[in-house]
Amino acid sequence: MYLILLPILFPILAGFTILVFPKEPDRRLLTATAGTCLVITGALVLCTLLSASQELMLFHLTETLPIYFKIDETGITFSFLTVIVFICAGFFSFAYMKHEQNEKRYYGFYLMAFGVLNALCFAGNLITFYLFFELLTLSSFPLVLHTGSKEAIMAGLKYLFYSLCGAYASLFGIYFLYHNCDTLTFTAGGVLKASAASAEGRFFLLIAFVMILGFGVKAGMVPMHAWLPTAHPVAPAPASATLSAVIVKAGVLALIRVIYYIIGPDFLRGSWVQTAWLTLSLTTVFLGSMLAYREPVLKKRLAYSTVSQLSYILFGLAVMNKEAFTGGLLHVLAHGFIKGTLFLIAGAIIYTTGKTRVDELRGIGKEMPLTMWCYTIVSLGLIGIPPTGGFISKWYLATGGLAGDIGIFRYLGPAILLLSALLTAGYLLPLTIQGFFPGADYDYTSLHRQEPCHLMTIPIVLLTVLSVLIGLFPNIVVAYLTNFVSTLL
Repeated sequence: MYLILLPILFPILAGFTILVFPKEPDRRLLTATAGTCLVITGALVLCTLLSASQELMLFHLTETLPIYFKIDETGITFSFLTVIVFICAGFFSFAYMKHEQNEKRYYGFYLMAFGVLNALCFAGNLITFYLFFELLTLSSFPLVLHTGSKEAIMAGLKYLFYSLCGAYASLFGIYFLYHNCDTLTFTAGGVLKASAASAEGRFFLLIAFVMILGFGVKAGMVPMHAWLPTAHPVAPAPASATLSAVIVKAGVLALIRVIYYIIGPDFLRGSWVQTAWLTLSLTTVFLGSMLAYREPVLKKRLAYSTVSQLSYILFGLAVMNKEAFTGGLLHVLAHGFIKGTLFLIAGAIIYTTGKTRVDELRGIGKEMPLTMWCYTIVSLGLIGIPPTGGFISKWYLATGGLAGDIGIFRYLGPAILLLSALLTAGYLLPLTIQGFFPGADYDYTSLHRQEPCHLMTIPIVLLTVLSVLIGLFPNIVVAYLTNFVSTLL
């Protein structure tokens, strides 16, 4: 009955134990402990998903506000991504964090964030979700300011300020939903009372828009995106990988839960809220791509790319048809694997060479061929080139947009997605070209192989393979996603 709590409580308690340990433990002991906890948590998630016990009413905050956990298809999708990325980035950390300070603090909060994300995936109602949504900000905040530099502290405070403002705006919406819904339990199709929706339709449209803006902060949606390109570059590379691949998608998960499980898509379809959501999503797609194209620092370029790519997903949600929604969920997985890989590669380059700017990486493909081949493959995936997962997700997004009853956005959406794909090629592929073909004037005598260690290369290769497998064998994933997406529309 309580099995569902284990993948939540175990990493949180393990992380807390590491944090309160009075002395800095031996590094081998620390990494062995963290690695064991990561593997055990992954196994606990798997056991929970396979168990017969799929829900748990833990306790009541008030008579009508329970802390409730339930496993459904949406939670499973996000949980699958969370487990894989956190374990891969965690093992990458065991090598990368050698040159960082305060490893005990890093692994403590890393494990706690893992547990909180599991709780978000398994949350059965809006109150439980919001509680852990706030805890996610608090547990990931120390990962951003880990280095303790002035830049890191300012970035961390910016992340905290934006996240809390967005969460408080969403809390405003939750208050009104609580008084106009029979329950806040996640239910396919929504639970908003028809009488309330018809009597105060304009007001609830405003509430829905406020919640889209509030939860959209975590997803980096314009105009609340400024924290993301500031926070990602200063965090350690494996923390950036989890931030970009998983943590920011808590905002995506929040919007799915609110729009499709509480308010209901029928209430918003054809309204000014849908139009505004589509406008903000496509604006973010284009703006993020343009900023990434002009950014010379590799990690910051990848951060702007995350701003753009997350709004691909938001566009799929805002169209509100089966094809686009399926494409959005496919992109949750594809982008998670791809962007996790890219940030780990950026970390491997920084760790091995100390270089952070794209214009410093001429000839890097000759020095780190395996790493750069992985970079090239996942870059093609992010552009949307077959046979990668990125191609499949963007295909469904484009066809869903063309098939949607969304006015001018029916054509504008796919056009902007195509333009963004071209810009993505423009800011990712030059590194591949200059890395493998540095030119005749390059000093080849200074070249020497310096691939990172196995603890770094194996997670990179594994995530690269997963990003391709989704594209090579999409039918299983598409069938699974389509099956439950149909129940939400």
